[in-house]
Amino acid sequence: MRKNSTTEVTKQSRRSSAGPVSHRVALESEPGRDCPLCPRLVAFREELRAREPHWFNAPVLPFGDREAALLIVGLAPGLQGANRTGRPFTGDYAGDLLYGTLLEYGFAQGVYQARPDDGLQLVNCRLGNAVHCVPPQNKPLPIEIKTCRQFLTATRDGMPNLRAVVMLGRVAHDTTLKAFGIRAAEAPFGHGAEHQAGEIRLFDSYHCSRYNTNTGVLTPDMFRAVFARVKAHLATT
Repeated sequence: MRKNSTTEVTKQSRRSSAGPVSHRVALESEPGRDCPLCPRLVAFREELRAREPHWFNAPVLPFGDREAALLIVGLAPGLQGANRTGRPFTGDYAGDLLYGTLLEYGFAQGVYQARPDDGLQLVNCRLGNAVHCVPPQNKPLPIEIKTCRQFLTATRDGMPNLRAVVMLGRVAHDTTLKAFGIRAAEAPFGHGAEHQAGEIRLFDSYHCSRYNTNTGVLTPDMFRAVFARVKAHLATT
């Protein structure tokens, strides 16, 4: 894509914030505010815009520096979390656990206050999702995951220093493997599992959702253990 001043301003703004700024221009590698690719998600977006006009209600773009070594891939924006606030994992319980863990292990700095203008910054880390738009019942369809994979691939390709990917949950695991061209049988999902994609290490974790923590599927200690290994890996590469 030919570079111009608008693109450079957009790059800088994406590094510093992922909040709902109306004049931000999306890069070609990211879905636009009115992305038309998934009809069901478009219809749900329009319904939410009519019902909650002050919410973000648009594809939620990645948050963090493209020069980062770590990419974290989640499922999709939460209805009252990222879909409301415009920043990944911001405004719901998953964000409380994720950002708290990132702060603990040095992948973020500042104070997380569950809003995109809280000043929190990521350190050598970038957050994104398998699907950029909020799906009904938080369940994207396989075709929607496949359609949005092009943007995940573009995110990966736009991170020249990428050395590690944390995949939060089975959907993030499966679509990330496909983005890397890895067969599922070669890298089965399991919390704490690690896989290799060339020079990039892939780390599996259960998703940090309230459901998983309430049911004991994932404990904060289990979650922190994944990021402890990520930090150790990056320290040696």
